[in-house]
Amino acid sequence: MNVSVVLFTSDLRLHDHPPLRAANDAREVVPLFVRDTGVDAAGFAAPNRLAFLADCLRDLDAGLRERGGRLVLRSGDLVEEVCKVVAEADADEVHMAADVSAYAHRREQRLRRALEAEGRRLHIHDTVTTAVAPGGVTPAGSDHFAVFTPYFRQWSAQPLREAFGAPRSVRVPEGIGSEELPSRDGLSGLSEGLAEGGETVARKRVTAWLRSGVQAYEDRHDDLPGDATSRFSPHLHFGTLSPVELVHRARRAGGPGAEAFVRQLAWRDFHRQVLAARQDAATADYRTKHDRWRSERTAGEEIEAWKEGRTGYPVVDAAMRQLRHEGWMHNRGRLLTASFLTKTLYVDWRVGARYFLDLLVDGDVANNQLNWQWMAGTGTDSRPNRVLNPVTQAKRYDPDGAYVRRWIPELAAVEGPSVHEPWKLRGLDRAAVDGYPDPIVDLSEGLARFKRARGKD
Repeated sequence: MNVSVVLFTSDLRLHDHPPLRAANDAREVVPLFVRDTGVDAAGFAAPNRLAFLADCLRDLDAGLRERGGRLVLRSGDLVEEVCKVVAEADADEVHMAADVSAYAHRREQRLRRALEAEGRRLHIHDTVTTAVAPGGVTPAGSDHFAVFTPYFRQWSAQPLREAFGAPRSVRVPEGIGSEELPSRDGLSGLSEGLAEGGETVARKRVTAWLRSGVQAYEDRHDDLPGDATSRFSPHLHFGTLSPVELVHRARRAGGPGAEAFVRQLAWRDFHRQVLAARQDAATADYRTKHDRWRSERTAGEEIEAWKEGRTGYPVVDAAMRQLRHEGWMHNRGRLLTASFLTKTLYVDWRVGARYFLDLLVDGDVANNQLNWQWMAGTGTDSRPNRVLNPVTQAKRYDPDGAYVRRWIPELAAVEGPSVHEPWKLRGLDRAAVDGYPDPIVDLSEGLARFKRARGKD
């Protein structure tokens, strides 16, 4: 019987898994995950993601064992470790999901060359981590869409492949050694409220949310205190959920909420097709505005205040404190905090993107970097000079101040929308604000500085 290796990367699930389905067809299979030291060396081994990854790997192994298999874990250079396992199992092919980052592409090319040198084959599968493959839809005269709306029209018209279930059985050859599976126990620097990972948790969450949450998604996904988003982003990042399956299930649920949710999945695919075509956008401006950003040297104190949630603007600080506590932030909070750093403080978007990647459990290069560029006005946004006023936004999306009071205990005694402008409080009300700072910058001054820098004054 021939043997195949399935190399899991950011697709840590058994349901709707094209590489596993292809490899498992009348074969013995080695389900393999390599803890790639190259990823660690690049600085992406953030504690929150390592903990979530450990949960995912343990859950994946448990699911495989229920089907007669097991997960093989190795650590080191991914290409070297895959080739070792291929030799040990005498496998003739390796199956893995496509990815979009520059590092992933280089790694794939190295692996293909190494396997072909030994007479083995590498099969790359699309639509494992996206619903529509990057490059699956393109405009005339270009290799990718730079504007979301026309992309979404073509994306929506694409026929999706069928989503299929988990395999009933997985046969793993004997004698393939494995390292011990990691655990979040003993990891330091974790966010206190970090969510649990794994496909089992993810699928339960999907079932519950599609039953009771998706209907209100269109009206409430920006509601900060209501927390009515799906919170699927960590599971999409680690691949414990299939984007193809999510689109199918949401469309079956139907209604405006489901349609709005599918649109968000399309945004995720949109960013991945941009990065696939323009891999330097992870670190360089997609559309430069020739900004002379304030640096960490010149704006260090303000950057630290932003990181610590002590800018004096409560909704910004609440979102940054949520990030520290949960390793996750509400999407509206991400927009507000990014606008404040890049537009009000006029600090380089890369500073914020790097800090988010240090903490976010869903720290995805495509989504994180390109959303930061969108907000900084250097990305695909058609209105690059838009500035989100944190007070106006807070009154709209947290009208009674419940979100702010949840995350800023210094302001817990301030009732109603007054909590969004504590510097305006007087007398005993002002005295009740214990230790909360005044604004580090006047909004009008920040706006004027930004307009001067962009030549819009």
